[in-house]
Amino acid sequence: MSDPDERNADWPVELRGVTESVVTTLGPNDLWNVAALGLHAPDSTADADAPGDAPVTARTWGNTRTRRNFHRQGGGYVQFTRDPIDFVDATLSIREVERPVLDSADAWVEVEVERADSGESGDTEWEEWELYPRNSGVERETVPTINRGFGAVVEATVAASRLGVDAYDEAELRNRLAYFEEVARKCGDDRVCAAMDRLRDHLSG
Repeated sequence: MSDPDERNADWPVELRGVTESVVTTLGPNDLWNVAALGLHAPDSTADADAPGDAPVTARTWGNTRTRRNFHRQGGGYVQFTRDPIDFVDATLSIREVERPVLDSADAWVEVEVERADSGESGDTEWEEWELYPRNSGVERETVPTINRGFGAVVEATVAASRLGVDAYDEAELRNRLAYFEEVARKCGDDRVCAAMDRLRDHLSG
């Protein structure tokens, strides 16, 4: 564990609410596992005197590779990407790569993690982690745009990841998937449509 004074890197983007990201963690096979990770920005009202001291947090659900690698390695690389296929693969497949930073990452941050809490929701165990930046980089700067198709892909991955979980209604999730697919194909570009094709492949595989 590093000295807290060494955690002096900044997040390369401003985080608000819950930000969807992709995280890579080093496995015992020396490959980097790619997974989706929701980042929870600190509540500035919780510590009005020093809101900047509160860490970003994230939860792992179940006995995932990310959870095990967090325990084993104590950190990973959080990445911000606009590639819908990378989001689909990160959420619904086991993907391992040789380098920690994806080609599609607009920005990344190497984080050290500490487990802050744990519990159970339904039959699924979760662990909450505090994320401390140690190093970061910006690969490309872009003018932000809003595309409903890309947003629909992200929402579809969330719904798809909950299929088969007892706490969620299967029929409702299927209805959500159908709606998000319609939005994605109507509003998205070719890459978004390819991501929805990939999502269907993962669900039928």
